[in-house]
Amino acid sequence: MSNRQLSKTPLPRRGRPPKSGVSPEETRARLVQHGIQIFTEKGFSQAGLDEILKHQKVPKGSFYHYFQNKEAFGEVVIQEYAQYFSSKLARHFSNTKLSPVERLQAFVEEACYGMQKYEFRRGCLIGNLGQELNSLPPAFRMQLEEVFQAWQAQLSQLLSEAQQLGELSLESDVDALSAFFWVGWEGAILKAKLMRSTQPMQLFINYYLKLLD
Repeated sequence: MSNRQLSKTPLPRRGRPPKSGVSPEETRARLVQHGIQIFTEKGFSQAGLDEILKHQKVPKGSFYHYFQNKEAFGEVVIQEYAQYFSSKLARHFSNTKLSPVERLQAFVEEACYGMQKYEFRRGCLIGNLGQELNSLPPAFRMQLEEVFQAWQAQLSQLLSEAQQLGELSLESDVDALSAFFWVGWEGAILKAKLMRSTQPMQLFINYYLKLLD
């Protein structure tokens, strides 16, 4: 992730901490988690702070005790989502009970289940934000690209393992195959949201796996 992580370079706090029985750390975590949900469903530009604060019952003055502004909040939301998703990939990709290709399939199956569970409202926060780059703070562009590069590296490692186990040709370019996956996968998620069906995601993975034969 970027060296701009706010936790390492804290800014002077404004506002006032909320007067409640909830610890400041828990309040901050709740705001970030709800920010992930709202930004994933509505995007950064369309989501208002008032909606997030009202849902979490946090006064607006208290928000600035945790974050300098909405942009700083957005950076933390992206960072937290990226870490969560990276952990999900690691959980699937390190499951040695399955072959490398089967691990990728298991990740896709869970993603399809998640899309159905949330009635196709969410999808991928990083991909969603990428679609509204022109209206996002400039700093977000580099942060989003860093996230994709990290995910791509995780998949490249899995595909390298597939090569070692004979599931993938040693002549295959695992970095190119990984980059291609994320380009196509994000498009498949977008189409799935439009169609309200996992069919585009399943279509993509079926043809992607043919590239690995």
